[in-house]
Amino acid sequence: MDKQKIRAFTDRLFADMAGAMTAGMAYVGVRTGLFRAMAGKGPMRLDDVVRESKLKPRYVEEWLRGMTSAGYLAYDPARETYALPDEHAYLLASDGTDHFVGGLFAVAPVMLRAAPEVAAAFEKGGGVRFEDIGADGVHGLDLINRGNYEHRLASYWLQAMPNVVRALEAGGRVLDVGCGAGRVCIAVARAFPKAEVSGIDPDAESIRQAKEAAAAEGLGDRIRFLAQTTTDTKADGGFDLVTLCDALHDLAAPQETLAEIRALLKPEGTLFIIEPKAADQLKDNVNPVATMFYGFSLFHCMTQSLARGGPGLGTCLGPARTEELVRAAGFRQFDLLGIKSQVNLFYAARP
Repeated sequence: MDKQKIRAFTDRLFADMAGAMTAGMAYVGVRTGLFRAMAGKGPMRLDDVVRESKLKPRYVEEWLRGMTSAGYLAYDPARETYALPDEHAYLLASDGTDHFVGGLFAVAPVMLRAAPEVAAAFEKGGGVRFEDIGADGVHGLDLINRGNYEHRLASYWLQAMPNVVRALEAGGRVLDVGCGAGRVCIAVARAFPKAEVSGIDPDAESIRQAKEAAAAEGLGDRIRFLAQTTTDTKADGGFDLVTLCDALHDLAAPQETLAEIRALLKPEGTLFIIEPKAADQLKDNVNPVATMFYGFSLFHCMTQSLARGGPGLGTCLGPARTEELVRAAGFRQFDLLGIKSQVNLFYAARP
């Protein structure tokens, strides 16, 4: 064996374990508000951080040291101060923006706590059901996408489909399938006051959080949220737009669901799909983003589909497989939209 390769891979193993621990420490920083407490403050001593955060000194001290070791904080040994660089705060202490990454850290413990059950499923089959991720899991998934839905969905993404925008401005009907905590519906309702907006999701906790979020935005009477699937949904004249955001690869019955969505659309309606940005070939998915997505798949996306007897399509579905599924459901037109994103692919399909 090559001893140099062994040493190099040993370093890689320690780096990967450090990354896992960093994700956990970053979760604490987001959850407790430590990043927000340090943002824009410049160099801070331990007592300064404790005062601003109102947290226990010993825990704060160890967190500061750990985040310094990970490179998230800048440390001045002469002055014994810690600083959160503005460039890091831009991503870590920017709640509600389209560049906030705190949601990634919020789902890390949720997904990793499923690891023992997922490992058991390798032998016995099945998987971990969506409802088993709990309320904090629903909240974490919401945090990942919330800023993008609020700041980009109506102003950028939907603008790639002018026919859809015209329909919504005129009072069209919208259905978000797999609505989760309701942010797509909220963004559409806010941007298109005349539109009739509905969201469906089989998970009761997701619907509870969606209703709560809509009420907090003053849109509770504008959006209808229902704990159901497309099988239970009536067309009632059809929808101008059906959205399937980060959900197709999760489905237990993707082919049947797509066919039901097609039946719910008006003849001139549009299905808007958002999927994780992954290539069709594994050789093109050897990168950090795809690695993250494969982890998401094992510990959440694929396993929840398999838990319900589904095909377990996986998070890295890719454009070719997506088009194959959509066309097999009877959609005649399928387009990969030219919307720029580091992590998402966008599609429009029409009956």
